[in-house]
Amino acid sequence: MSGNVLKLGIPKGSLEEATVKLFARAGYNINIKSRSYFPSIDDTEIECMLIRAQEIARYVADGVLDAGLTGKDWILENRADVEEIAPLVYSKVSARPVRWVLCVPNDSAIQSVKDLQGKRIATEVVNLTTDWLKDKGVTANVEFSWGATEVKAPKLVDAIVEVTETGSSLKANNLRIVDTLMESTTRFIMNKAASQDQWKRNKVDRLVLMLQGAMAANGKVGMMLNAPKDNLDAIVKIFPPGKKPTVSELSDKSWVALNVILEEKLVRDIVPDLKNAGAEDIVEYPLNKIIH
Repeated sequence: MSGNVLKLGIPKGSLEEATVKLFARAGYNINIKSRSYFPSIDDTEIECMLIRAQEIARYVADGVLDAGLTGKDWILENRADVEEIAPLVYSKVSARPVRWVLCVPNDSAIQSVKDLQGKRIATEVVNLTTDWLKDKGVTANVEFSWGATEVKAPKLVDAIVEVTETGSSLKANNLRIVDTLMESTTRFIMNKAASQDQWKRNKVDRLVLMLQGAMAANGKVGMMLNAPKDNLDAIVKIFPPGKKPTVSELSDKSWVALNVILEEKLVRDIVPDLKNAGAEDIVEYPLNKIIH
């Protein structure tokens, strides 16, 4: 142990479980005990703290934390002056970015952002919404929502700005999307002074490399198989365009071994074709990380 420690903010709440799983695939095991805000991690040079994603950017900007994971949306909402090291595209539902959208009831007369002039809007991202409206030349009364934002229109407010991944909750509450303010993904951020510290920056770069490798392996598997050399061209053509398997000779010079990385969802479609083309000993195996 070097004696140096990286103070790292882990998002508490909806991204908590997905973050812990991502770190585990990257080789870092985080253990969160009930009611504890200081998870343990099997790296003595990292000190974790569980904090709401909405607050992490502010604490990183102020130097309370050296680094953390939070959404691009919360960086903008906090107007936090931080260094963005890398995007980490993962979420609680899918690998798609989340969207902050302007919504109104299905029967509302509001059809565009221009119709919001002088109207009342509820949202958790007051600064983000205010800045967006300003860019559109619209002035509205933007109020902070403490929760259950979807049910506030039209009885309490004229419109809401809410985050969504699938849109299912909005539809369930009879809301329609008028416009999209932004798409947001998780970012690995650093305090600007900490990023100038050689040890801390090197520690973060190594950590991010492994996290990106874990994300790159998501949904992919490796495949090994043996094939008659005479059938090699036909077998290679079965793989998706652009896939170039590693080909190695076997002790039997009339046969070769192939190794390739594929989308897991493709395996069930191509294995029967590979078998029919003469491939044997086809093995599918899981991948934890792919380092490009």
